[in-house]
Amino acid sequence: MKLKMNLKAADFHPVAWGVILGTFLSRTGFFMTIPFLGIYLGKVKGMDPATIGAILAVSLFAGTWGSFIGGAVSDRLGRYPVMIVSMGLWSLVFAGFAFANATPAFFILSGLNGLFRSLFEPTARALLADVTPAERRTDVFNARYFAINVGGAIGPLIGLQLGIGGTSSMLPFMLSAAIYALYAVLLTGFSFRYKLQSGQNADAVPVRQMVTIIFTDRVFLYFLIGNIFVFGAYSHLDTTLSQYIGHDRIGVYSYLFVINTLSVILLQYPLAKLMKRFSSMLALKAGCIFFGLGLLGLGTFDHLFLLGFSMVVFTVGEILCFVIGDVLIGEIAPAHLRGSYYGASGFAFIGQSLSTWIGGMLLQHLGFDQGPLIFSILMLLTFIAYPFFYKGQQLREQQISKASV
Repeated sequence: MKLKMNLKAADFHPVAWGVILGTFLSRTGFFMTIPFLGIYLGKVKGMDPATIGAILAVSLFAGTWGSFIGGAVSDRLGRYPVMIVSMGLWSLVFAGFAFANATPAFFILSGLNGLFRSLFEPTARALLADVTPAERRTDVFNARYFAINVGGAIGPLIGLQLGIGGTSSMLPFMLSAAIYALYAVLLTGFSFRYKLQSGQNADAVPVRQMVTIIFTDRVFLYFLIGNIFVFGAYSHLDTTLSQYIGHDRIGVYSYLFVINTLSVILLQYPLAKLMKRFSSMLALKAGCIFFGLGLLGLGTFDHLFLLGFSMVVFTVGEILCFVIGDVLIGEIAPAHLRGSYYGASGFAFIGQSLSTWIGGMLLQHLGFDQGPLIFSILMLLTFIAYPFFYKGQQLREQQISKASV
């Protein structure tokens, strides 16, 4: 009940509540289909793990380049236009998945899926920061992440009931398309009801100057490099892990996915409250350790209880890295470049793209019976984030100390 009280007490702008509600709807549609896409391509379309890994990696690669564009454009033209157009086109991608048959079509659709996601997400996060006072941003990003994971808990269950991952996969994709189209309509209504000046600046900084400012911000740069490896770790949840466990134990994979989302719902607010006592970079350092240990357990254990425990450990890393990461960007980004900073954070999708491909290649060449070895390698790759977060923490503390003096 404490969770409900915290949410009710949060005095958010109506636009923030609209984004949170839309996040729940869209993530329900997303988790209804995309986590099972690798299974669908393997079991129904007969593709090998390396090809599946490449298709999934295309989505993440496209997301890497689309994210900065979306954030930068929203700083110049406004948040609403970018969000409405990207969400409307994204709905068509889900409809495309329902009817596609040829391998090249899945490559194209996967790329567009990553592109429109990367255009929408940083803009939505920037909009939340725009309409929320600095002292409430941790609360609003927690609420957003809560909505993501409620959708993540419901979506896979609906997808399984509708036959996703089997021959009856058209209906879930079409339902996801309808949900995304509905969200685009809701955003259009909000754009007329609540007109905002934030993120709409005709005299905005030129894109070249934006890039120079952002990538000479050393704290942000260390954060971004560390996030490449953290995002890579998270990508294995619905790519490498879905193939490794889902190829012969789809029920177990669904169970783990639900454990992941329920763990976020239960642990998110206690962890956020705890980490308010510490710096954001310290939370990120702890998060990358939990991410790596969770991955190792998921690839090593067979017993359901131990797999579930490993997923809880993985989820702690997810909460610490992603919720606190959004708050950190809000802390260090200048207001007129907030969309660009959130967009530039999408360059960490390079890690997701490469890790998805690496995971598929490891499964292809080492085999599905080498889980401990494969996931040990993935754990070590995750730990590379630690020294970058450590250095970023040092610089951030120096900046705060100078500012206080």
